[in-house]
Amino acid sequence: MTPLTPPPRVKPLWRALVEVGFIVFLFYSNLLMGEFTGVNGHNKTFAFALGDIITPTNFLIAVVSAFIGYGIFEFLRKKL
Repeated sequence: MTPLTPPPRVKPLWRALVEVGFIVFLFYSNLLMGEFTGVNGHNKTFAFALGDIITPTNFLIAVVSAFIGYGIFEFLRKKL
């Protein structure tokens, strides 16, 4: 085991955090893309769009959805 390799019991936790983080990233990137559609995006700046989507409510939705998605993917990994 090299110094950069985490202990075996920590690996599942890191994998879960990475997967949940990726789902949250996808959620926010989807929201950001929605801010720049033809209907909503006229003369909007990037900073305004970020301020519009980074809210406590959106963060809560992203985290809850990410954990639900992680649970579904783990279930499917074990079944398939």
